[in-house]
Amino acid sequence: MPLSAENAASESTPHIESQDPPEGACYLVLGPWTASELTARPVWDALSAHLQSLVARAPGQGVLWDLRQIGQLDHLGAQVLWDHWGRQWPAKLELDPAQRAVLERVAEFSVERPAMPVRGFRQTFLKLGEGLLEVVDHFTDLVALVGRLVLNLGKLARNPREGPWRDLSGHLYHIGATALPITALVGFLIGVVLAYLISQQLKQFGADAFIVNILGISLIRELGPVLAAILIAGRSGSAITAQIGVMRVTEELDAMRVMGIAHSYRLVMPRALALAVVMPLISVWTTVSALLGGMLAADLAMGITPSFFINALPAAVDVANLALATAKSVVFGVLIALIGCHFGLRVKPNTESLGQGTTASVVTSITVVILVDALFAVLFKNIGT
Repeated sequence: MPLSAENAASESTPHIESQDPPEGACYLVLGPWTASELTARPVWDALSAHLQSLVARAPGQGVLWDLRQIGQLDHLGAQVLWDHWGRQWPAKLELDPAQRAVLERVAEFSVERPAMPVRGFRQTFLKLGEGLLEVVDHFTDLVALVGRLVLNLGKLARNPREGPWRDLSGHLYHIGATALPITALVGFLIGVVLAYLISQQLKQFGADAFIVNILGISLIRELGPVLAAILIAGRSGSAITAQIGVMRVTEELDAMRVMGIAHSYRLVMPRALALAVVMPLISVWTTVSALLGGMLAADLAMGITPSFFINALPAAVDVANLALATAKSVVFGVLIALIGCHFGLRVKPNTESLGQGTTASVVTSITVVILVDALFAVLFKNIGT
């Protein structure tokens, strides 16, 4: 006898029929319980709603589950049934041996769902405490690194012939010389953008000549050193962390310790000295590039000639601003080197820790640079003004 359209559809979709014969309640599982059927959105939504509507009876209540008329049963279908049963066998169950084998395999390899963490005041307080302790740990390690750097500088001053000069010269080239193109490009573009934005405001008041004062003070005192430090932190700070981190992964740091070579003397000090020397030069280079870009934009947008710009700049910007910018750059360079070495030495011997350490190094370096720059701005607000 041919099946009706409704019966044919019910036979082709997984579903459960509830029956109440005289011998007791029975759930008749029908249709193909396979991944291809269960992953269809309409079928899964209807089946999930039906499973939730079923009365959850304990095994002792004598509910019979009949799986013998299932068309097909794979591991996904067995997992759905096993989860609905509360990960335990029903008291009454009728099924074929093949179906039992699939269910037993699912029951063997099923794991309990992890408990959802409770977000209470105590957990939040403990999380904040853990974060604070981690910050304190990083700070103490950095202070210890600074102390070892000072001692190593004293050792270098007593025995300059035994210093790591070859490493220092290599770092001077890789950190300084190779960074000149990118810092010049970024500085030039920043100068152009600032000059165009400032010119639009100054034109409204007829104060075109004051663009020299604004660009000079902002670029020489603040933006030049900070911009150069941010670029070096992202470029060289990450490279320092990655280099030392790879040495941790390849166990080169352990080999150096076995040979009695101090990490702070051979790894930290050359990089710190190189950045302390290079950072002021890169800062001046970036500032000059930004001033050239601003001078060009001022000429095009406001008619301020380059000769007027160059002649007015020394009178608009006091030399103390350049000295302050140079001092800030030295501090920025040392901090970037120390932070990069700090996170590199803390890398664990796996690639995941290496990536996390590199990211943390860049973020921390940029944050510290901005914080120190704000501190300089507050402490030396009366200098060069």
